[in-house]
Amino acid sequence: MNKEAEEILSRGVGTFTDPDEVFKEKLLKKIRGEYSKDIIIKLGVDPSRPDIHLGHAVILRKLRQFQDLGCKVVFLVGDFTARIGDPSGRNKTRPEIEQAEVDRNAQTYISQVGKILRTEPHLFSWIRNSDWFTNITDLNLPDNYEINMDVAMEGKTAKIKIAPNSFVGKAVVFEQTRMQVRDLGLKDRISVITILNVLWSLRHITHSRLVGRDMFQERIRAGQELYMHEMLYPIFQGIDSFVLSQIYGSCDLEIGGTDQTFNMLMGRDIMRANKVEPQAVLSLEILPGLDGKEKMSKSLDNYVAITDAPAEMFGKIMSIPDGVITTYFKLATYTPLSEIGEMEKKLKETKHNPRDTKVRLAHEIVSIYHGEEMAGEAEKDFVETFSKGGVPRDIDTVKGAVGAKLSDILMAQGAVSSKTEWRRLVKEGAVNNLETGEKIKSPDETVSGSVTLKVGKHRFLCIKVS
Repeated sequence: MNKEAEEILSRGVGTFTDPDEVFKEKLLKKIRGEYSKDIIIKLGVDPSRPDIHLGHAVILRKLRQFQDLGCKVVFLVGDFTARIGDPSGRNKTRPEIEQAEVDRNAQTYISQVGKILRTEPHLFSWIRNSDWFTNITDLNLPDNYEINMDVAMEGKTAKIKIAPNSFVGKAVVFEQTRMQVRDLGLKDRISVITILNVLWSLRHITHSRLVGRDMFQERIRAGQELYMHEMLYPIFQGIDSFVLSQIYGSCDLEIGGTDQTFNMLMGRDIMRANKVEPQAVLSLEILPGLDGKEKMSKSLDNYVAITDAPAEMFGKIMSIPDGVITTYFKLATYTPLSEIGEMEKKLKETKHNPRDTKVRLAHEIVSIYHGEEMAGEAEKDFVETFSKGGVPRDIDTVKGAVGAKLSDILMAQGAVSSKTEWRRLVKEGAVNNLETGEKIKSPDETVSGSVTLKVGKHRFLCIKVS
């Protein structure tokens, strides 16, 4: 087997479902130049949070490797299913997300994936699943919305004004706004999912299969509620794969974290029921967060965003526990597995300082997202700051007014994500006034003069009072 294909299908992989090796054979033919059709690889994301972090990047970097072998990535923004909420990995019902927030987060996702993926049309496409899960009658247009339609009358073409919320008016807007038509140029048929389509899929999925899912059983044993819309989520995700196969000609592989395996396998069932070649499924190991215990998550504040400044990114990586260093190398870098094996041996030696290996890790990760030069500067800055007790050279500086709350200034600057995080950091004694050497003791502390703060292990902010 081709070495590139072998590594891409094994490195960091939790499970790979391709029973008849249909996908593997297509990939090998594509590498040999014997397969001319697109190999479509699906990644579905519910844009519930706007930042892409290193945990997401594990999957995106794997997708980039597939692109480099000639495959096409379809980035499915689940703006419809985001309003349901994927229950995977959750023991409580997930609240609905307002559409306006979903739209903002979706745009942020799209702009960020280009830092990792190639976005040329022959290698990348994106589409929203509201494109097929909403229908003509779901539209509610403003009364002053102008719709003009060309109508042939007595051998001539005339424009007539259509009432926006009439069925015809909604139908015109519906067709004009479908990404399938507007962006992908598919004009002969628009894929739309109706309640009949959903019922067709439900006829092929048993209740015992759905309710037998581990996470649902845990909820039942704990006496917690299990709602029908949560049980239907995997069905909708499976329908997405079927629709993509209709729009793009195939959906050959779906990729996600190991917590998504159940949902992705559902896609195989629904595609098979609709007599479409079922997708292969590739689930990847989940990157632990900075605490080394829970999975990387913004809600747990244990993440590294791919848009973090180089110095901040470097400092965060240096804070991870020694026990997950090689896991980060395997999932978050391109370091050869043979070298990672040697690192594991060295880390077990008492004479080897794990800090040296961690510096290399931080350098490699920063260079992936910011380039080698910035990685070098971040490393130098870290040594000056943390080894010699200095302050970063590129520290953020903001203006503050006397009497303003520190919490408000830090939240506005993004130095803390919420007042809850701010209170926690103050309680833990993790906010320091570098000019007096004292800790901030009250979460209600206000600005009395210019001050330089160290927030946590790797965040700094200079507040100037004019």
